[in-house]
Amino acid sequence: MTNPLLQDWNTAFRIAPFDMISDEDFAPALEQALAEHSAEIDAIAGAMEAPDFANTIEALEAAGKALDRVLGVFFTVSGADSNPAREALQRQFSPKLAAHFAEISSNKALFRRVAAVWERRDSLLLTPEQARVLMLTHRDFLRAGAALEGAAEARMKAIKGRLAVLGTEFTQNLLADEREWFMPLGEGDLDGLPPFVIDTARKAGEEKEAGGPIVTLSRSLIVPFLQFSSRRDLREKAFRAWAARGANGGKTDNRDIAAEILALRDERAKLLGYESFAAYKLETEMAKSPEAVRSLLMSVWEPAKARAEADAAVLTGMMRDDGINDDLAPWDWRYYAEKRRAAEHDLDEAALKPYFQLDRMIEASFACASRLFGLSFEPLDVPLYHRDCRAWEVTRDGQHVAVFIGDYFARGSKRSGAWCSAMRSQAKFPALQTPIVINVCNFAKGDPALLSYDDARTLFHEFGHALHQMLSDVTYESVSGTSVARDFVELPSQLYEHWLEVPQVLAEFATHAQTGAAMPQAMLDKVLGAANFDMGFQTVEYVASALVDLAFHDGPAPQDPMAKQTEVLDGIGMPTAITMRHATPHFAHVFAGDGYSSGYYSYMWSEVMDADAFEAFQEAGGAFDAERAKALETHILSTGGSRDAAELYTAFRGRLPGVDALLKGRGLAAE
Repeated sequence: MTNPLLQDWNTAFRIAPFDMISDEDFAPALEQALAEHSAEIDAIAGAMEAPDFANTIEALEAAGKALDRVLGVFFTVSGADSNPAREALQRQFSPKLAAHFAEISSNKALFRRVAAVWERRDSLLLTPEQARVLMLTHRDFLRAGAALEGAAEARMKAIKGRLAVLGTEFTQNLLADEREWFMPLGEGDLDGLPPFVIDTARKAGEEKEAGGPIVTLSRSLIVPFLQFSSRRDLREKAFRAWAARGANGGKTDNRDIAAEILALRDERAKLLGYESFAAYKLETEMAKSPEAVRSLLMSVWEPAKARAEADAAVLTGMMRDDGINDDLAPWDWRYYAEKRRAAEHDLDEAALKPYFQLDRMIEASFACASRLFGLSFEPLDVPLYHRDCRAWEVTRDGQHVAVFIGDYFARGSKRSGAWCSAMRSQAKFPALQTPIVINVCNFAKGDPALLSYDDARTLFHEFGHALHQMLSDVTYESVSGTSVARDFVELPSQLYEHWLEVPQVLAEFATHAQTGAAMPQAMLDKVLGAANFDMGFQTVEYVASALVDLAFHDGPAPQDPMAKQTEVLDGIGMPTAITMRHATPHFAHVFAGDGYSSGYYSYMWSEVMDADAFEAFQEAGGAFDAERAKALETHILSTGGSRDAAELYTAFRGRLPGVDALLKGRGLAAE
């Protein structure tokens, strides 16, 4: 029987035939795809012709297409719809893939050809994009250790293989802890919970076959529980379980894994001649250095901490009024902050939530993209990997642009958080290919599904990433879409969040789930007026996480990451009632792979730009100014990594931004 992963996909828009693919297909497909890619690499490295851009750099761009297809499908389902078989395959695949790519990056004959093209770059009459691809290819080989010899080369291969294994273990341990813990709620345990939280808890109980409502560690359930439950004892129990993910002892404990990952990263950087892993990692980012990152974070930390401490005093007073003579604790903050929001802004989450229907927020995100960039979205009826997924064809002026897939609901088989990925990225070489882009979220199911305001922001955020992929217009896949500097990649996503706050968008799409009525103007004003509510808390929990991540990688690897975490938090005076957004044992951004390692700061680096970029729209004709939208697409969304990030932003805005717009946007600017 033929393996569907290895066949030509005669499907609509060449989408993977998910209805024909089984878990048994992945391992043999990977083996064959790896062998094909190795043969392609050997042919490039062993070519008799003198190396040039076409037979070396473009040949590398064209290689590995079968492997891309297999991995595009596998990583999609293993992240969003895992099962024991897929988890076992991940553990098998991680070291194989690490060894495969380490073999390519250490191929001396191949590197000599790349280096030869690089040395002749000024005489090759390359286009700007080709020159950029050549530079990135040469740099990637050097940073991967292509110039290492002997024992250093062998050690680098071993480090990469071990890091791949450890990243997979970290992810699966975290998923196991999130999947296995839940807290049953008896009828007497529902005090203070609005109907939408009780409904979500009952649906979670049905999924777990628990015989009644439960609280799980899904953010879409545990956060509203902490906001509304008047049972302080249950809030504490739930929060402690949430905070303890990856640190419960036994086989799913991530603390030793984190320590080994940090040690291996430090050794890897030293093998390449860098002072620290942070110096190695940040060399290719906009920030360039740990000092620049720390300067940004600390410029935000002090005003955020001051705001949080002032807020803590108010919340403590509210707790005293309830007769609780105890210190404000992390499981108290969200509860009293919600009560304060209701009192000061007259905002009731239970009354607000029916206006944020998932389907209407999807419509809103599409409508903004239509007004800004002329895109249209039509539902597609195609087989997908889970019954909850939905697909749309994206067109412009009748021409196909992309396929967009949305997978919005939380389930036990899905890792936590929200993300955007491309099963296929846009490119024109070696053949024209349009993108297939997926947004994955973890919203609570309902009939209809209702979002919090933060959930709606998440939906817009991930769709901003999707637009970066869908509007890409480059030749080479290696610089397509979100293949940009890590501290630039969040700019399109965070910028797109601003359109949710545009009054006319909320006025049109924030309609009541039962009555269909538009959100009353008074409520709309309150929503927008409360946009920066509790921003001290939100900023402190994020910046603390970013500072700990930076400290882990800027200098010798700590033998005890938990002790280092405590040292950093004590050093910055972390408020006792706030915890890191991601404590070390469940800091998947940093330890599930290298993506955000020494780079969690990048959300804030990008926010400096997104606040400034949206000001550009406001300074022009408003949120839907056609000229600014065209500039945004031309200089940022369509260009991928084909030019330097700072150059791209300067082309859009005329200058690089300062931190002032960010502090103003978060309501933290000095009065």
